[in-house]
Amino acid sequence: MPEAPASESPPPLTLVGDLVALGPAHKGLLPLLWKWENDLELSVLTGDPVHPLSPEGIDGLYERYAKNDPSHASFVIYERATLQPIGTIGLPGINHAHRTAELGVGIGEHDCWGKGYGTEATRLILDYAFSVLGLHNVMLRVFSYNRRAIQAYRKVGFKEIGRRRQAQRIGGKAYDVVFMDCLASEFQGSTLSRHLPSDPPDDADPVGRAD
Repeated sequence: MPEAPASESPPPLTLVGDLVALGPAHKGLLPLLWKWENDLELSVLTGDPVHPLSPEGIDGLYERYAKNDPSHASFVIYERATLQPIGTIGLPGINHAHRTAELGVGIGEHDCWGKGYGTEATRLILDYAFSVLGLHNVMLRVFSYNRRAIQAYRKVGFKEIGRRRQAQRIGGKAYDVVFMDCLASEFQGSTLSRHLPSDPPDDADPVGRAD
């Protein structure tokens, strides 16, 4: 695994779990993002075909997601023990009126696959979506050949809601696109809710009231 870009202080961490933590991207990570975007094996899992992407292309991609856009939330995934960046996760297509979003996740470092990092990162961002953003439905799409991801999503609370049959082609073969979603009312095990204010009892004094 590559070392994290040198910095005077550790990266800011927004969401912290047992195995991983999520924090905002910064320009020091551009070389890693460039590597991940050009990784053929990773692209097969995410479904995004690899087109050779230049460093300038990564700069443009970074600038697009660095904007303060309420319809998108993206994070870098860090291995908590080492604070090494290992992947990305995000909620594109946030619709606050309907309280919906989609989810996308990719563990870029191959030696971090199969260790539960993606599962915990997904649980953290679902908790963020429901407990912090107030969303109700988060959807994702995954390919039928990616059985490991499907199992991880089910473990977190996603349920299959349908398939687009033979709509993903890899190596001359056609596979189903599996659609899954999770509802706030079905999500269990929130750890972020403890950071949020609780409703005071009806007879509580207003804050700052002078007797």
